[in-house]
Amino acid sequence: MGALLLAAPALPLDEAGKYVAAAYIVFLLLLIVYVGIMAAKLGRISRELDELAELAERGDGAAERGGAPGERGDAMSERGEPGEGERSAGEPVA
Repeated sequence: MGALLLAAPALPLDEAGKYVAAAYIVFLLLLIVYVGIMAAKLGRISRELDELAELAERGDGAAERGGAPGERGDAMSERGEPGEGERSAGEPVA
């Protein structure tokens, strides 16, 4: 009797087929979404890498100005101090 219970499916095969098909469809949809996300991420990284390579080839002059590589010319430095040509909040306007 125990072997018969282990061999019998939990659902009749005609009903189980719908659930198996649905599970495969959900799995494939998740796989497609994952591949799409990875493709978008790869494209973004590739664009950023091309931009960095272009900046490196150009020699952007950041080293000559004393700036850090990759600096975008923000008004505030990393320490929160005004950059060259910028005034702090307490300085009077000349």
